[in-house]
Amino acid sequence: MALTLRSSTSFLSPVDPASKLLRAEDAPPCCVAAPAPAHAAAPSRRLRLLRAGAAATPSAPWTERAPEEAELLHGSAPPQQHGRPGGGVPVYVMLPLDTVGPGGQLGRARAVAASLMALRGAGVEGVMVDVWWGVVERDGPGRYDWEAYAELVRMVERAGLRLQAVMSFHQCGGNVGDSCNIPLPSWVLEEMSNNPDIVYTDRSGRRNPEYISLGCDNLPVLKGRTPIQVYADYMRSFRDRFKDYLGNVIAEIQVGMGPCGELRYPSYPEANGTWRFPGIGEFQCYDKYMRASLQAAAVEAGHEEWGRGGPHDAGEYKQFPEDTGFFRRDGTWSTEYGHFFLSWYSGMLLDHGDRVLAAAESVFLGTGATLSAKVAGIHWHYGTRSHAAELTAGYYNTRHRDGYAPIARMLSRRGAVLNFTCMEMRDEQQPAHAACSPEQLVRQVKAAAAEAGVELAGENALERYDEAAFAQVAATARGAGLAAFTYLRMNKKLFDGDNWRQFVAFVRAMADGGARPALPRCDTGRSDLYVGFLDAAKERKAPEAEGAAAAV
Repeated sequence: MALTLRSSTSFLSPVDPASKLLRAEDAPPCCVAAPAPAHAAAPSRRLRLLRAGAAATPSAPWTERAPEEAELLHGSAPPQQHGRPGGGVPVYVMLPLDTVGPGGQLGRARAVAASLMALRGAGVEGVMVDVWWGVVERDGPGRYDWEAYAELVRMVERAGLRLQAVMSFHQCGGNVGDSCNIPLPSWVLEEMSNNPDIVYTDRSGRRNPEYISLGCDNLPVLKGRTPIQVYADYMRSFRDRFKDYLGNVIAEIQVGMGPCGELRYPSYPEANGTWRFPGIGEFQCYDKYMRASLQAAAVEAGHEEWGRGGPHDAGEYKQFPEDTGFFRRDGTWSTEYGHFFLSWYSGMLLDHGDRVLAAAESVFLGTGATLSAKVAGIHWHYGTRSHAAELTAGYYNTRHRDGYAPIARMLSRRGAVLNFTCMEMRDEQQPAHAACSPEQLVRQVKAAAAEAGVELAGENALERYDEAAFAQVAATARGAGLAAFTYLRMNKKLFDGDNWRQFVAFVRAMADGGARPALPRCDTGRSDLYVGFLDAAKERKAPEAEGAAAAV
């Protein structure tokens, strides 16, 4: 026999929209006392005020950053707090990519409300949503439509959750997991048509419209404004519209800085079969603005001939390192020219990240919201000397060089959390021919974050619902002191049977600092309110999860 508590929560109970707090009478009723959700048992992580320390003036883009400089800049900063008091890690859940669609409407509102209540019952801290540039500023420069997101923020507040808002300055569509198509604003696409060089370009001249090329960050190529000005204006409008929610309901602002919102180049695009795992990808430095920067850096280095283009022997998207002259074991990457080019290429990305974060810092300073930035977990070919796939993405990380330490130091200077992916992966699960090592990569990034004094948060790279993936994340959380973990992604599968049971157990394990007590396997009814054994033969469904599964 099993006794499972059933909630009669009304998912759409009216709540005073002026209220910024969930009232006691809005809590889901229950017939008997039940354990509080995990996020109520331990206070949520302290909201940190953004630090105001100015970063040092960036050096020439291709010059390596000195660790000593960054350490001095960070030396006087107070130690940052990780996760919840007592070692618990708050869990967030990504909402569907099209929660707010291209037309600016909140889709499936009843399903979202039901799902939020189910997640709250499971003990999650909050949810993450992409705040699409292509949706909000679709009607013209400086014309912002926040209404659907305002409705969502109120919905999150009524559910007693927090929100991670992603400033998504990239297009949706064409990458792993993209289930919808949300392009950049039409007026931006018009500018791209008039001047194709404002987007990233590969060696064969293929243009990628996912994100504006960082080569024109400070040039007025968007109707008289620079991309950095456009991003800053967008974030300022967001701040002004949601000022009453920042620091309480809206706990975090993740600043998009590249494709998929990640600080990287679009070196491995899946659209039209351009790239396939585990290909090395290609350098994205052939628009006229990037080429001009490369030429200037080559002249400054005393080798004008190095500025005529990227490496000629770097191969193509789907190739392996040993198929190329540049990335093979003792290839061109390890020569003086290779060092020059890779330092310039990665330095340009680092400077771009610093510029965008500086704009975000100036906008959100004093609001109480935490800043964060996402770094991609490029784990394939990690076991080779050159780490080719990381190099084409802009991470100058090789067998002999730490490419994540400079990124961590930059984020530390800006008071931003380093959000890293592939936390669920294990080396033994990867194909041998791809020389993958996600576990070693995570350890390296963890060490870089610790050395720089920057908080580390995590995500899973792929949709996973199995116990092994959850256990791997929990084990990483125990050793890394994660500030938060964001689960990819909320959909109907999450609320199905064993998937929901595994997820609820995972949330509780994270709240306990990564210890992983599993719910009984007989509790497959999507409920976290399991009490004891009375009738193991009877299987019922918790109303919150059942309603969410039916509605999503």
